[in-house]
Amino acid sequence: MTDGKTPEELAEEKRIAVEEAKRKAAELRQKKAAEAEKPAEDLELQKKKAVAAAKAKAAALKKQREMEKNESVSETSDDLDLAKKKAVAAAKAKAAALKKQKELKKDETTSEDGDADLAKKKAVAAAKAKAAAIKKQKEMQQNEAISKEGDTDADLAKKKAVAAAKAKAAALKKQEKDGASDNLDEKAKAVAAAKAKAAAKAKAKASEENDEPVEETPSPNQPVLDRYLHIIQQNLGDDLLEDAYINRLAKDVPTLVAKKHTYLKLAQFLKHNELLAFDYLSETHGTDFESHMEIYNHLYSYQNSQSVALKVKVDRDEPVIDSLTCLWVGADWPEREGFDLLGIVFKGHPNLTRIMMPDDWVGHPLRKDYEPYDVEV
Repeated sequence: MTDGKTPEELAEEKRIAVEEAKRKAAELRQKKAAEAEKPAEDLELQKKKAVAAAKAKAAALKKQREMEKNESVSETSDDLDLAKKKAVAAAKAKAAALKKQKELKKDETTSEDGDADLAKKKAVAAAKAKAAAIKKQKEMQQNEAISKEGDTDADLAKKKAVAAAKAKAAALKKQEKDGASDNLDEKAKAVAAAKAKAAAKAKAKASEENDEPVEETPSPNQPVLDRYLHIIQQNLGDDLLEDAYINRLAKDVPTLVAKKHTYLKLAQFLKHNELLAFDYLSETHGTDFESHMEIYNHLYSYQNSQSVALKVKVDRDEPVIDSLTCLWVGADWPEREGFDLLGIVFKGHPNLTRIMMPDDWVGHPLRKDYEPYDVEV
């Protein structure tokens, strides 16, 4: 039944219905296609999410492990540091205890040494007192004996001086044989020299009063001087020295007076000869005697523990002499002092300039005829 519609209307409705059916079929196909594609996209998304979650979980697990490892290392490091600090503290405590123990032992040793030194000093003092008492007793006995013989006062003084000199020489000789210490030996020598000097004056005075010659006591260093002379004469001949003697006023030092032209040669021999070996120069100074000048050098041999004085006379008008700086460096400043204060010229000196006075100073202050350039100074 057509409901009174014309065939054209029916055909149009049919066409519309077909198009509507096609449209719905197309929508259905599109929807199905969309539904078919959506699971694949969800699956890919889920897969990516799963991968990201796995990575995040792995990173978190890795971070956790690293934190645990760091904590473990930190704990281990702390334990090591603590153990190390404990070991250092223990070592320091042990060292302190050992040091304290050594100090205690040292104090005990020092105390013992001090007691020994004190006992030694007491023994020395007692021996000296005993020797002085014996000496005094002998002198009294000698005086009584001399008095009984009826000698004059001059003879008595003379005999006393001779007896005292002999006793002192014997005491000094005995002291040297006993091997006293260096300090005591030097002190004893100085005292003995002073006493010998006083005795010599007393003897000279007694001799002058009686007009009789006084026999001088031989010096204990005379054999030493004889040895020096023997060695020098054997190697260099007899014409190097102007004089040789024992200096009674300077601790009986053996003294050699060189000629001006042999001064350096003799100095070289004294230093380099194996038997003499004077390797140390302790003193150099010059003196103006108005008629001439003298250079005095004090030498010491550590090998032989002996001293010698080397002197040379210099012309006062032309005071020129060889320098010893080529042999002993210690001669540098003393020679400059001799040049500065006395005007002595040392040939071969590396730096012969003033050492005390200004460079423009006029004259040499230690000369006997020195007059200040500026009298007001």
